[in-house]
Amino acid sequence: MCGISGYTHKDCLVGESVIRRATASLSHRGPDQQGIYETRDVSLGAVRLKIIDPDGGDQPVISEDGDTVIVFNGEIYNHELLRRELELRGRSFRSRCDTEVVLNAFLEWDTDCFQRLRGMFALALLSKSARRLVLARDRMGIKPLYYHQRGQNIYFGSELKAILEHDQIDRTLDMLALQEFLSFNYVPSGRTLLADIRKLAPGHFLEWNDGEVSISPWWKLEMSQRRSLSLDAAKEELDSLLRDSIREHLVSDVPLGIWVSGGLDSSTILHYAAHSSSQRLKTFSISFDSQCCDETQYFREIAEIYGTEHYEFNLSSETDLRDTIEEFAWYADEPCADAGAVPVWFLSRMTRRHVTVALSGDGADELFGGYITYQADDWARYLRAVPAPLRRLALDSLQSWWPVSDDKISTEYKLKRWIEGSFLPSDEAHFFWNGAFSKEQKEELLAGEVSVPFSILLEDIAASRVRGINRYLLLDQKYYLQADILPKLDRMSMAHALEVRPPYLDHRIVEFAASLPENYKVRGSTLKYLLRELMRGKLPDRIIRRKKMGLDIPTHRWFRGPLSSLLQDALSPQTLKLLGVFDSAFVQRLISDHLERRTNAGYHLWGMLILVTWMRKWNVQAPVSPAIGYSEELAIN
Repeated sequence: MCGISGYTHKDCLVGESVIRRATASLSHRGPDQQGIYETRDVSLGAVRLKIIDPDGGDQPVISEDGDTVIVFNGEIYNHELLRRELELRGRSFRSRCDTEVVLNAFLEWDTDCFQRLRGMFALALLSKSARRLVLARDRMGIKPLYYHQRGQNIYFGSELKAILEHDQIDRTLDMLALQEFLSFNYVPSGRTLLADIRKLAPGHFLEWNDGEVSISPWWKLEMSQRRSLSLDAAKEELDSLLRDSIREHLVSDVPLGIWVSGGLDSSTILHYAAHSSSQRLKTFSISFDSQCCDETQYFREIAEIYGTEHYEFNLSSETDLRDTIEEFAWYADEPCADAGAVPVWFLSRMTRRHVTVALSGDGADELFGGYITYQADDWARYLRAVPAPLRRLALDSLQSWWPVSDDKISTEYKLKRWIEGSFLPSDEAHFFWNGAFSKEQKEELLAGEVSVPFSILLEDIAASRVRGINRYLLLDQKYYLQADILPKLDRMSMAHALEVRPPYLDHRIVEFAASLPENYKVRGSTLKYLLRELMRGKLPDRIIRRKKMGLDIPTHRWFRGPLSSLLQDALSPQTLKLLGVFDSAFVQRLISDHLERRTNAGYHLWGMLILVTWMRKWNVQAPVSPAIGYSEELAIN
């Protein structure tokens, strides 16, 4: 696992120190080795966390003829198979590392080589004689890659901070991306919160040819039921896929462990890993003082069943979170409004003290239907049959007599949010149930009319014509997973030089799940139906039956207690006035309503806290004229 940086400098001069600074800014991602490579037109840098072939594979890696250079971030799980195929074609190797395999695959098949790679990656390949630079990203976007285009030149990096080492990069807030962030708690498009920097889309490559830039897809995530499988046949195929994927993900030349929560997803990973490994496994978990978040009884049970060497960290309200949140602003680059980043941070820190690689269960919910929002999507059609005035009356009554709860996601919170979302079109409602600010709230917060047409944002989803629960699974795979879950996983783990691998996101499993009928995913009140049926008899019944809890903090409660002063300090009227973006009176009213228990706004306020801290840390400026309308042209880019 590594970090990469670089830029082209056609017809312009860039000081040599820039590539060194940009590369050094990523040193937390790869503390074991740094290297740079420069030509008249291109500068490349890489930092390396040594996982495979620690004694070889330092980066950048250069071809035998000296004409092609690669910097690479990620892991290729089928690199040994590819190596053998390439050797048969006459290619030779100087190391055992997967980076050199990718370089030779590119020399053999050009950009078609990406289709052959099984793993997670972001990379840059330079062909010197052709004055050609290719950037590429893995299918699901597990590894990040940002870029900025300035005239004929491209700047890129694994994190925003590598690009921001260029003094000429503008740090103006993208108001369109801000609208999306406030709605979803993340930016679901190719934009970032900085107007001049974009994310290379998953499954795409960017090509720079002597100043000409193009972007093309090399893989596309699709959701279409193409197969008719019996339940037993589906279980058998999924069993084989999981067995293969987890076996490949266990390959490492450095110590490796597994994150376990005692839930279905991570317990499944542990089950297959235990059957694939001859060594005693290490497992890592987070416990909480708050009952609504704590899964101790479950992860201890599963660790005991498989006889693991188990480690725990207790995340309590007494943990020093103020300094941690300040660190988030540096390591996350873009604000991570998912409060689940907090336990992932502490879990990563603890894990890194014992191992260098960890396996996680991320991705299973989005592939196999693990969120209650899918049931909400399905049941909302019945709720919408109730006349709107009656639903409004019911919502007003609930808000009047049902006191707000301190629990993470209480029944009270879910029911009120569900009814409120029923007034929206179905696609918008799906995001609203997981999101933060409503359109009306954003208009108050930003002191102006806002408009984010979902028909534009979801253009490619609409073209797929997928309906029902599979449609919402596709939405979450393309947006929530790629723009929230995976960036959170990458930044929080790489801040501690820990490589985290998600075996569920092997593209063979992704494509298998996409081909299944939706009743193999959500059947009545049963979520992840196929996965539960597969693991029945393999895992304890209470692990199979238990409802998803999720790794998160009790945001509502902590903002009314130990984090109250932090919240009020970070979102003070003076701070908001200096930023010049948000309506201070609205924010203070929202804080007051939350503290006095008139509403639960913990998720809204967490997003604001992280956003404002990030803006101050990186000196992000409001645009001179902060127009907040929506441009179709910008939305599609």
